[in-house]
Amino acid sequence: MSSTVPFDPNQPAIVVEDLRRQFGALQAVDGVSFSIDHGRVVGFVGANGAGKTTTMRILATLDHASSGTARIGGYDVMNHPSQVRQLLGWMPDAFGTYEHMTVIEYLDFYARALGYRRQERQHRVREVMDFTDLTPLADRLSNKLSKGQTQRLCLGRALLHDPQILIMDEPAAGLDPQARVELKRLIRILAEEGKTILISSHILSELGEMCDSLLFIDKGRIVHHGDAESMMRPSETPETLVAVQVSGEHAQLLEWALTAPKVTVVDETKRGARLKIESTDEAFIAATLRRMIMDGIPVVDFHREEKRLEDAFIDMLGRMREPNLSAPQPPPLPS
Repeated sequence: MSSTVPFDPNQPAIVVEDLRRQFGALQAVDGVSFSIDHGRVVGFVGANGAGKTTTMRILATLDHASSGTARIGGYDVMNHPSQVRQLLGWMPDAFGTYEHMTVIEYLDFYARALGYRRQERQHRVREVMDFTDLTPLADRLSNKLSKGQTQRLCLGRALLHDPQILIMDEPAAGLDPQARVELKRLIRILAEEGKTILISSHILSELGEMCDSLLFIDKGRIVHHGDAESMMRPSETPETLVAVQVSGEHAQLLEWALTAPKVTVVDETKRGARLKIESTDEAFIAATLRRMIMDGIPVVDFHREEKRLEDAFIDMLGRMREPNLSAPQPPPLPS
């Protein structure tokens, strides 16, 4: 049975206002505010410990906020948890299965718990199994599935009551490439059906492909809410990313970059490095390549790269964490 709880589609699906959660001295969520409209797919991005899972658990009525408010479909998660749970599907980063219980028995058990009866229950379980491609695995033991199959089972459980809103915590973690492609396909279909999806992941490139917008959280605070393109816009300092491959060991290239003007190593690669040049002037970039070769670096490939979402996120955090040079500085330590 799909949820019969009424909600206003003209109001945001999820609203969070000044949400805070403290565990002793640790401020896990520190004044988080955002809203998500119905039918949107939003990526939730942040390092481990940034506050993603805590925020999601509060939205899923599995934890309580120290202060602030959160509403799902217009219902306060603290004051109206029953209504919220009817509107919401929760897919955690890890969940339990039961020994000696098959896939179909597992989903049937949860369908019973949700109030489905007889033929309606059987029909809904089969419908969910077909959608998540679990029908061929109906008689497989639920605790003997691969990682990708287990994630599809978790998604199937979350979809049993046909929720309007889905919250998915790291659903792609540990999946092989084919399983990630399949998960993306299912999310895309759910989005086309008008579901609202909040999904966290460390795989930023994939989130950029399938999400309408991205929420970045750092140290319990939202630091960006917008589309992937807005994150990729040039910073105040014009810059160019280049990939350099060298013949032999790349240690010489890394040492060269330490003293080269306006050149920074973004990361090392197997045969070279990705460099950031603080200029977009083609003459300067050409001069940098010429200087590199004249200094004896055995370059075999040198080409521009598009800025990646990961680079944009790291750059943004770097700018936010730069010390305020105008603030009073501590006195020097005694010599």
